[in-house]
Amino acid sequence: MLQYLNQKRGQSTLEYAVLIVVIIGALLTIQVYIKRGVQGRLRSAADDIGDQYSDGNMNEIITTNRISNTEETFNAGNSASNLLSAELTNEAQNSVILNTQSEYWGTST
Repeated sequence: MLQYLNQKRGQSTLEYAVLIVVIIGALLTIQVYIKRGVQGRLRSAADDIGDQYSDGNMNEIITTNRISNTEETFNAGNSASNLLSAELTNEAQNSVILNTQSEYWGTST
C-alpha cells in the first residue's frame, strides 16, 4: 500500500514538472511576439510626441473685424439695445514659424 502511494506521488510530481516545462516553452516561444508588440507601442508613442505643435517657435496673428448697426437708448436708468442690421464678421489668421533651423518636425522617410 505504501509503495502505491509513493508511486502516485511520483506520478503527480512528474505531471507537474511536465506542465511547468510546457508553460515555460510556450512563454519562450511567444516572447518574440510580445517584445515586438511592446516595441511597436513605444515607437508609436515616440512618433506622436515628435509631431506635436511647438508654441515656442510659432507666431500667430488673428484679426477679427465685426461690423454691426445698433441703436442704444437710455431712459430713466433703463437701457435698451436693438440690432438694426445683421452683424458681419471677418476673421483672418496668419501663422509663421520663427526659428526653422532649430525646429524639429520628426524624421523624414
